[in-house]
Amino acid sequence: MERFDYLIIGNSVGAVGCIETLRSFDKSSSIAVIGEEPHHVYSRALLPYYLDNEVPVEKMLYRPVDFYERLGVTPVLGRRAVGLDTAGHVVKLDDGRTISYGKLLLATGGRPIVPPIPGLDTEKENICNFVALQDLQRISRLLPSAGRAVVLGGGIIGLMAAEALHKKGLEVGVVELAPRVLAPVVDEFTSRLIEEAFRRSGVAIYTGTTFKEVQGGERATGVVLTDGTSLPCDLLVVAVGVVPRVDLAREAGLAVNRGILVNQQMETSAAGVYACGDCAEVYDFLMGNRRVLPLWPNAYAGGRVAAYNMLGMKREYDRATSMNAMHFFDLNIITAGLNTAGEKDGFEVISRFDAGSRSYRRFVLKDDRIYGFTLVTGIARAGIFLHLMRRGCPVTYFKEKLLEEEFGYLAIPEGLRRELLMDEGVMSEHAAANQ
Repeated sequence: MERFDYLIIGNSVGAVGCIETLRSFDKSSSIAVIGEEPHHVYSRALLPYYLDNEVPVEKMLYRPVDFYERLGVTPVLGRRAVGLDTAGHVVKLDDGRTISYGKLLLATGGRPIVPPIPGLDTEKENICNFVALQDLQRISRLLPSAGRAVVLGGGIIGLMAAEALHKKGLEVGVVELAPRVLAPVVDEFTSRLIEEAFRRSGVAIYTGTTFKEVQGGERATGVVLTDGTSLPCDLLVVAVGVVPRVDLAREAGLAVNRGILVNQQMETSAAGVYACGDCAEVYDFLMGNRRVLPLWPNAYAGGRVAAYNMLGMKREYDRATSMNAMHFFDLNIITAGLNTAGEKDGFEVISRFDAGSRSYRRFVLKDDRIYGFTLVTGIARAGIFLHLMRRGCPVTYFKEKLLEEEFGYLAIPEGLRRELLMDEGVMSEHAAANQ
């Protein structure tokens, strides 16, 4: 039986954060990473650009090809962990091998949702998911014979898929059950801006409906919607969303809710076993409770915090919250925090839309602090707003200035500005003292 001091299940950004932190302090202990996909760690955010032929596979790598070798990591790729014994510190693989460990990180990510709809089966030749490199490689092989595509799901993944397929010259329709696209992610006005951008570009959007059935046998030939609309297709992409992959943890007896429950040290209910990324429920400092936050920066930071605690260097991850950066056609969008909350939830909302530049700003406020924000087009100062939100800074005296395109540190009162700049390391103590 192979044994490693540190074992990571899942080969994505959380694993990278963990590996890099472990090796910063421990140069000699053994590390292994198990990855179900056979590929080197890559950036999932670049998947649509791979489909658009703008980014080849080698340019999608999240770390250089010698990353594992250089950091002394044993990659076990193309293998799936099927069993976990936390008492015996043993993981079983799908090829029958067993690996023992000293400390373990679960970074198992999420799996795509496929709704139980008649005829909807991703085993069919032209029905695909859109979450992994192998999905995109499969879609690429289907493109030469495809002229019409239907995307099920108007969330971030679905809209990214629709834009990529449209740019490949396909006639595309997006079907979303909710009354608007990105309903859980952005406010109603932002949804309308996004829908307009897609329709202007020639992508059809069908909201308030879903598939009643998928037509065809071995291949999907079309779909019938619940409102009676029929849409022919040569390619069908399922992009309803993902759910945390918690089966391994649950079967091992770990505490699981929607995701694997972890404390602020990223440790699960089993001592020496940690979890991060899309599979974990982490502490959201704005909500004051634990929830799944399937975001790239949160996964990396979670992996780093887990590594510190694996090393016995206590750290807490208490700055996590939801944040999304999106780009659809000519729209750049950044959201953070409780950005969809409104007056009915007990918050104050201030917003401004400039029809000429199509710039939109929306801030959710309560108790003199920012709880969430949405920026469309004018996104350059998002880092300042995030800093204000994370620190819980009072904004009463410059609240209205938040809506100005040129808002920056100079709009913030001097004392607070000095604190923020010092906190970010922008200013030296000497410069701050003499400002």
